[in-house]
This record gives sequence, C-alpha cells and structure tokens, in this order.
Amino acid sequence: MKRLDHWFAAMAAVVLAGAGATVVAAPAYAAPCADVNVVFARGTFEPPGLGAVGDAFANSLRAKSGKSVDVYGVNYPASLDFGAAADGVADASAKVRDIAATCPNSKIVLGGYSQGAAVAAYITQDTLPQGFALPPQIQGPMPAEIANHVAAVALFGKPTSGFMQLIYSGAPPITVGSRYTGKTVEECIPTDPICSPSGGDNGAHGQYVVSGLTDQAADYVVGKLPRGGSRSVEQASAHG
Repeated sequence: MKRLDHWFAAMAAVVLAGAGATVVAAPAYAAPCADVNVVFARGTFEPPGLGAVGDAFANSLRAKSGKSVDVYGVNYPASLDFGAAADGVADASAKVRDIAATCPNSKIVLGGYSQGAAVAAYITQDTLPQGFALPPQIQGPMPAEIANHVAAVALFGKPTSGFMQLIYSGAPPITVGSRYTGKTVEECIPTDPICSPSGGDNGAHGQYVVSGLTDQAADYVVGKLPRGGSRSVEQASAHG
C-alpha cells in the first residue's frame, strides 16, 4: 500500500504540473440565477475549487455558449482517502438539488476530473449497487426529476472500476445512471492508465487541458444547452 501511495503522490505532481495551464478568472454575474450552473469536482490533491481542468472547462463553456455561467467547486477532501469521496457525493448532490429548487430555469452541468469524475458519476446513479451500504452522509440517489434540470455531464479521466478497486476496495462500480447517459461526455486520453485499461503513460493523466479535451467537452455541452443568448438580470430575477 505504501508503494501505491507513493505512486499516487508522484502522479499528483504530474497532474498538477500538466493540468496547471493558466486560465482566465471567471467573471462574476449579478443575476441571482445564471443560465448555466457548473458543479465540478476537482482531482486528487488539487486545492479547493474547480481545479485546473474544471477551470479550463468552465471558461471554455462560458466563451463558447455566450451564456452566464456560475460555478461551484464540490467540497470534499480530494485526498488519497478515497473513502472520503463520499463527502463529495453528498455535497454535490445537495448542491444540485438546491440549484434545481431555487433556480428551476437554470441548466445544470455536472463535471469532474479524475477522482472527481467518479464523484460526479456516482451522483447520477439511479439505484444503489446491490449489497452496498450507504455512508451516513448520503441519503440515496437523487430524485428522478432532477435529471430534467441537468443539461449535460462532463467527465475527464474517470477511473475505471478496476483501477478504483486497486485503490479502495470498498468503492462501488463507477457508472453513469440511465437518465444521464444520453447527455454525458467522457474524455479519456487513450494512454491514460487511470481511465484506459490499456494506458501506460502516467503523464497523460495531466494532459486534459493542453490536449484540448476541455474545449471538446465544452463544445459537446453547448450542443445540449437551449439555444439563445444569456438572459438579462431582470429576466433571471423574474424566472429565478
């Protein structure tokens, strides 16, 4: 296990170096309800917030869509304690439910990178895996109607279930629920060993920004959003 922890620490350094491209800070919007709300879970060892991949994705989505975009970085440790990812599942689920309730006309975009991609995938699941006991902080799958508020899901470097079992044997299968599969884009660099069973290049896991895959995912999400430009503050206030 020590060897595995050391490997993850080394991988984290590669990820942070490779994904740490300079990104433009997201502008603030006065509207109480943005056109789009991005809920994104960062990768292992990234500091609180969206992380480099999440920032690049949100910035690209804002530029390509022409819509007002608010962002929320899922609150969880993002550490080698993969069991604590349940905190992220609980937090992301609560945030999505809150947006759906308070801003029903806003479109939600779920996303995650690496460990965060597993977090995002977990909250889309329809049912509990057979024989899996929920951690106390998770109340169960999100209500079916929440899927109507989610425009798209963008996952980057999502760990394979086999890989996760090597790290945390208590992890349930990482699958996207049936209500979300038709609006999910999964970006995986073929040589990335985290998401690709045949991958063998450890450095590939840190290349999602520089490879243009955050832009590619943003293009996909834009295609899932309603047509038309950003709503004005007054419109957002009236509908939010």
